[in-house]
Amino acid sequence: MTANHPHFSFESHEKSLENKVILVTGAGDGIGKEAAIKYAKCGARVILLGKTTEKLEHVYDNILELGGKQPSIVPLDLSGATLSHYEGLADTIASEYGRLDGILFNASILGNLCPFGQIKESEFDEVIQVNVKSQFLIVKAMLPILKMSPAASVVFTSSSVGSKGRAFWSTYSVSKFATEGMMQTLADEYKNSHIRFNSINPGATRTNMRAKAFPAEDPSELKTPSQIMPTYVYLMDDVSRGINGQLLHCQAGN
Repeated sequence: MTANHPHFSFESHEKSLENKVILVTGAGDGIGKEAAIKYAKCGARVILLGKTTEKLEHVYDNILELGGKQPSIVPLDLSGATLSHYEGLADTIASEYGRLDGILFNASILGNLCPFGQIKESEFDEVIQVNVKSQFLIVKAMLPILKMSPAASVVFTSSSVGSKGRAFWSTYSVSKFATEGMMQTLADEYKNSHIRFNSINPGATRTNMRAKAFPAEDPSELKTPSQIMPTYVYLMDDVSRGINGQLLHCQAGN
């Protein structure tokens, strides 16, 4: 299903996510920033997780300026965080909000695009740590408070190279195949519960990561993060409660 699909006609409103508590990783920039702001505009209480405090504070200010509920800021570097960090965060969320209704796993790193034989072990480890292992640890820590929600939604971020490998993209591609596998496994395991797991392929979007991967590309020809938000809100909204184990594409042909 894509946002351009004839059956995809979802339109959010200011109460689409009323009082939902949603954790967004990579919330300081790009798609994560836009999603956090959009979720807040739709009534959610957003927990902003990211590496750079200054960027998170800017998103925090944006949300308040737009009349959103006061968000929380969690400065955390996924490349070094451990299970105990995430368990501590889960305890804080539980005591402050009583539950967790959604997680958007947006944070990813690209790594260098290079021949397989030239991939550095340290770089492979870092990409897998940030793009895959951190997600495993966060889900593991958050499951108890996701279970407290009447309808929890966990959304992973995939890519076209997460379902079909591409030359020179090995490290990032492997991490996205793993992400898809994690999502599908969790979706099957929790299919009879009120927690659903899905993933989104944002497609070619005007972000810093895209510019790094395609430096010669004209960014003005790409959709902005704001333009792909309907899919992101849809998967957090209760209207998508029947969707589980699916990969949704924000753009046709991506």
